[in-house]
Amino acid sequence: MMDASTITSSPFRSAERLAAIGVSEILKITALANDLKRQGQNVIVLGAGEPDFDTPQHVKDAAARALAAGVTKYTTLDGTPELKAAIATKFRRDNGLEYTTAEITVSAGAKQVLYNAMMASLGSGDEVIIPTPFWVSYSDIVAIAGGKPVLVPCSEANGFRLTAEDLERAITPRTRWVFLNSPSNPSGTAYTEAQYRPLLDVLLRHPHVWLAVDDIYEHIIYDDFCFVTPAAIEPGLKARTLTINGVSKAYAMTGWRIGYAAGPRPLIEAMAVVQSQSTSCPCSISQAAAVQALNGPQDIVQERRALFEARRDLVVAALNAINGISCRVPDGAFYTFASCGGLLGRTTPDGKLIGSDKDFAEYLLRAVGVAVVPGSAFGLAPYFRISYATSVSDLEDACRRIASACSVLS
Repeated sequence: MMDASTITSSPFRSAERLAAIGVSEILKITALANDLKRQGQNVIVLGAGEPDFDTPQHVKDAAARALAAGVTKYTTLDGTPELKAAIATKFRRDNGLEYTTAEITVSAGAKQVLYNAMMASLGSGDEVIIPTPFWVSYSDIVAIAGGKPVLVPCSEANGFRLTAEDLERAITPRTRWVFLNSPSNPSGTAYTEAQYRPLLDVLLRHPHVWLAVDDIYEHIIYDDFCFVTPAAIEPGLKARTLTINGVSKAYAMTGWRIGYAAGPRPLIEAMAVVQSQSTSCPCSISQAAAVQALNGPQDIVQERRALFEARRDLVVAALNAINGISCRVPDGAFYTFASCGGLLGRTTPDGKLIGSDKDFAEYLLRAVGVAVVPGSAFGLAPYFRISYATSVSDLEDACRRIASACSVLS
């Protein structure tokens, strides 16, 4: 009999598909900042992409009623009939789009919706066009599904928007999807109907290319901006468009983990197969709460939108007052994406060179206890993202600290 004490184990070997994929830079920065806070340091975290507001009371009450009624069992695989009906009503009410419940899917967050779609549709080496700057998970989801992310830089001169010319150049016979996110994380850029139109005309000429539209910040828009979504603008693309949304941002329900999408039935059915072998149904209580969020009063969404707009104006003005920083006014979401290009080449008081946006972000955290996310994490440098989904007092303090840190660079 072999002596167990002499048996050695092989070291863990991760799957090849994970070789170039890591934990989100946003999560790493937020974890580091929170660790410093636990050590007693005075750190203001401006990295997290979630509202600081609580979930509306009528939504929490719906969850409590569901819990009391014993709604604690497995539900239909990709969404209860009640939630799918509420989502269909939302698309009709807000977007002028008609979908049957068979064309709707519900998952544990909009991220899982996108993951399911890529796993259900991508073959090895299939290409996905991603305008940059982009939400950090887009490219990794494509890669882990076996696809090839094709990153297309979008200049600040064009408001960080994708141009029709750049889209046309990026499309190849291997292109399977194009991602569009409006309003955008991280830039806050949104597309008007006129700005979408040239892009949609390009896609009409390439029938093998499908469109994934991330509308998660739909209700957080400013300055009388009129939100539109591509499937409503161009009916000719509806049969190859997946429109993704969720309750996380508009209703302050990030932890409830409910995302949804609508699209062609064959795609939705394929996505259900992926979900059936991963998470199965979303949380039953969260689904009941989401029904109330979508069907209930919407006033609180607009009230909070106005508060976000005031915070945006505060942060943009403060950043633009700092020598070396310039910040475009975002159209929506709750982020600023400011350039720190004017600070590159400068030196910190302890002699360290600010050679990149990552250096600048590390300097802010180390020197003045402000956690921001470097633009390089989103595929475009030299910028940094601030989430202004936090209190006005914290934002004012953070902006003062950033100004102070910049003033002593030489």
